[in-house]
Amino acid sequence: MSEHKKVLLHISDLKQYFPVGKKQFGKEQLFVKANDGISLDIYEGETFGLVGESGCGKSTFGRTLLQLYHQTAGRSIYYGRTIEEIAPKYVADIFENLPEKKKKCEEAREKAKKLRTEWENMPEGTAKNIELQKLNEAETIAKNELLDITALIGGLYVADNLKEISQVYVNEYHATLNRRKLKEQITGLKAEISNKKSSMKEKGKSDNEINSMVRTLEGKVQQLESQVMQEEKKIKEEATKIQGYKKENQKKKEFALYESFMDNGINLANLTDVEMRFLRRDLQLIFQDPYSSLNPRMTVGQIIGEGLQAHHLFKKGDGKMQDYIMEVMEKCGLASYFIHRYPHQFSGGQRQRIGIARSLAVNPKFVVCDEAVSALDVSIQSQIINLLLDLKEQNHLTYLFISHDLSVIKYISDRIGVMYLGNMVELCKTAELFERPYHPYTEALLSAIPTTDMDKKKEVIVLEGDIPSPIKPPRGCKFHTRCQHCTEICKEVEPKFEEVTHGHFVACHHKLNVLEKKK
Repeated sequence: MSEHKKVLLHISDLKQYFPVGKKQFGKEQLFVKANDGISLDIYEGETFGLVGESGCGKSTFGRTLLQLYHQTAGRSIYYGRTIEEIAPKYVADIFENLPEKKKKCEEAREKAKKLRTEWENMPEGTAKNIELQKLNEAETIAKNELLDITALIGGLYVADNLKEISQVYVNEYHATLNRRKLKEQITGLKAEISNKKSSMKEKGKSDNEINSMVRTLEGKVQQLESQVMQEEKKIKEEATKIQGYKKENQKKKEFALYESFMDNGINLANLTDVEMRFLRRDLQLIFQDPYSSLNPRMTVGQIIGEGLQAHHLFKKGDGKMQDYIMEVMEKCGLASYFIHRYPHQFSGGQRQRIGIARSLAVNPKFVVCDEAVSALDVSIQSQIINLLLDLKEQNHLTYLFISHDLSVIKYISDRIGVMYLGNMVELCKTAELFERPYHPYTEALLSAIPTTDMDKKKEVIVLEGDIPSPIKPPRGCKFHTRCQHCTEICKEVEPKFEEVTHGHFVACHHKLNVLEKKK
């Protein structure tokens, strides 16, 4: 899939920790490590399934990705919009403080390098395994700080005159921001012209009055368009200067390496609440509970229309909005005459369709389906899943489909990620996961799927004991307390999440043993 699909979301080292109580004097602050270093890519147009036992961090991951929770650490890069479209404040902060940012980054890299040397010189044993976690964290911080800068300036990271270059980037940033604001004003004025023409005609105003109003507003539009051209000229001038700086520095060591880090994606983790609110239209959520997720005091039309007004797709009282809502309802399998009914008048399946319509009405690009069918009867589940698949094709959607039900995940997903205690332990294409799981946890989950086919009767692998606490997870591999393949290395060393075969990632010391066992 990676050969043919464009990455929509690139997640690296995502962590989501929740503090436990208040920090007491002299006591260590404890955290629930709901997501503890997750890395993966989600491609445009795919359905990425996420499976695992209750409490493994699936829903937290989905909500953190949407920044409903501010992630503790890591990078979540979104490619559905460009930096120029959003002009985030974190970009301005980096541009305005390039020399200081580089200095801080170099200090973090030196610290990580020193820890690496100390760790390599340590004798083998438990102490070395414990220090490995500190080393990994230091290297991750240094890598992320470097990527934050080089994603924006590329090879100019090696330039000596960063203060001068910084000002050029600041000028380009502000010109880009001004252009975006001007274009928004133009869009608003054009909508105002259309609305006022309709309103004046309804009120019986003469053609002369209407034309006078149109000329006045069109004059303002032309002024703004002239300002847009001026800002675009500034952007072009500053971009030319940047290319000049790059030409001066391209022979320097590591220029090409840093230039390869250039990235026009948006780091969702660094956005302000206002900026993230702008992207809510692109990134939507379908809730698990079709009952509590709908406001009982609002009609179906009001529930669906609320998001349309919040994202300024329609103004309050716009007659076209009701027609649009009815069209969305019909696409989601709801009769248009339901528009004035309240949630209590619908069944569970119909309520979930309302939730789906609410999310899809704003034309999102990415939708998190958080256990979207688990609260429904099996017969209704299949209807909702088929609806989601149809809507995906019609609207070119990308799904993160979260479920504990492997049968559902198998039917709807292109790729599957298996989570355990806040970590991704296996990730690959759906068919491959069911045919050849490499992780013992995945093997156990698959063995528990009920079947009526007596010829394919298999031994159920029972996972002994409970899931460990996410506050103080086991050292080494988190699964070792319940794993039948556990050895001494599992208790001490955390396995790397690495690619075993093409597109098949596993975090296990004995993945090959599992493979041998299945042969």
